[in-house]
Amino acid sequence: MSGKQTNATERHARIAIVTGASSGIGEATARRLVAAGFGVVGNARNVEKLSRMERELGEGFCGVAGDAADVAVIERLFAAAAERYGRPADIVVANAGRGLGGAVTQADLAAFEDILRLNVTGTLALLQQAARQMVARQASGFPESPADIVVIGSVVGRHISPFSAVYGSTKYAVHALTEGLRREVGPKGVRVTLVEPGIVVSGFQDAAGYDDAQVQQFHERFGPLLVGEDIANAIHFVVTQPPHVHVSDIMVRPVRQDYP
Repeated sequence: MSGKQTNATERHARIAIVTGASSGIGEATARRLVAAGFGVVGNARNVEKLSRMERELGEGFCGVAGDAADVAVIERLFAAAAERYGRPADIVVANAGRGLGGAVTQADLAAFEDILRLNVTGTLALLQQAARQMVARQASGFPESPADIVVIGSVVGRHISPFSAVYGSTKYAVHALTEGLRREVGPKGVRVTLVEPGIVVSGFQDAAGYDDAQVQQFHERFGPLLVGEDIANAIHFVVTQPPHVHVSDIMVRPVRQDYP
C-alpha cells in the first residue's frame, strides 16, 4: 500500500480509520468520507481491492491490508494515518465483522469462535487503541476539536433474531463495550457512537451463510433494503456535528422492516 505523505493540514479536514473497508458499509463509508475531504486509512484483507481504491480515490485513501483482529495490524493503521497524512486519526470506524446465520441450537461452534474473535475481541482491541490516543489528544483539544469512535452494531444486537441469534450475541457484546467506552471517555472529550443498521444489501449475507431463498424473503418482506451508502451517510452526519454535540446511538432500518 502507498506510503506517500500528503499535507493533511491543508488538504484533509479530518483523518479517519475505517476497518472492513473493501466492501459493504466499510467501503461506502471510506468513499463518503473521502468525498467529504477527509483522509482515510482503510483496512481489509483484500489487497487487490484496497489497491484499486487507492488508485481510484487518490491521496484521500490509504490501504492497510491484514486481519482487523490482529493487534499488530491495528497499530499499523494508526501509524499509517500519521505517516500518510501528517497527523493522528481523529475518527475511527470499527466496522470489520462477519455474520453467522442460524439459530442457537444449530450454531457451528468453530465458526462462532472465529466470529467472536473478529467481531468482539478485534473490536475491543481497536477501541482500546483509539481511546488511548484520542483521550490524550483531547486533554488539550476539546472542545475546539472533535474526536469520534464509531462502532457498527446491528438491530440484532438489540432485538433477538431467530435467523441470526448467535451472530446477534456478538453484537450484544459490542453494544455493551461501546456504551462502556462512551461512559469512560465521553467526559474526556471523545465521542463514542453506536450505529445499528437493519438489513443492508451487501456481501454480508453470503459470508454469513444465508441461502438465496432467505435473502429473497428479506427483499419481499422488507424491501427496498438499505445499501452501504445509507449507513455511510448516517456516519458522516454523526462525525460532522459540532465538537460539543454527541449522537451516541443511531438505528437505521429499511422503512418496511418491522422486526428485528
